[in-house]
Amino acid sequence: MDLLSKRPGWILAGLDRRLVAVLRACALSIGIAAGIAGPCLAQTDAQVDEYRVKAAFLYKFGSYIEWPSGSFARADSPVTIGVMGAEALADELGQIVAGRNVNGRPVLVRRLRPGDPIVGLHVLFIGRSDSGRLAGILAAARGQALLTVTESEEGLELGSMINFVVVEDKVRFDIAPPPSESSNLKISARLLGVARKVVSKSS
Repeated sequence: MDLLSKRPGWILAGLDRRLVAVLRACALSIGIAAGIAGPCLAQTDAQVDEYRVKAAFLYKFGSYIEWPSGSFARADSPVTIGVMGAEALADELGQIVAGRNVNGRPVLVRRLRPGDPIVGLHVLFIGRSDSGRLAGILAAARGQALLTVTESEEGLELGSMINFVVVEDKVRFDIAPPPSESSNLKISARLLGVARKVVSKSS
């Protein structure tokens, strides 16, 4: 299914026109930039567009996640998104979340370096430049009420919950929800319904 055109209702609900335009136009322009520009420029432009779309999705994912009540110190505590190994995405995400909220909570973006603690995060994105450390990072996140998002072929296999893929020049995602008995966090069925595929994960 085409997430941005065939089933836009839930994912685009509540977004302003600028963010809607980013999601729709950038998914298409990944392919356009690669086709009409020179090799170096095309790769750069396509990557910028790709990260812009992924950043928009990262922001929206939070609206479809239920964290345990103890995940937030106060009623107004922010939803904190950590970004590791993807400076360009962190830049885009910072612009997207400015002045916005997730389920009434402000959104905070934290840039992480290798070895930085992940305690206190609610969402963690691990870019492909940190793929060599992916297994260790995901192992450290296991058992925490933390939505882990990756963009590596082995992401789900190593324990990530959501993994971005680019299919026919469009950004899509696969989901491996945590076992229900873990009760760390819950992923909405609405999000599962628009994933490219859902992979069952044993406890």
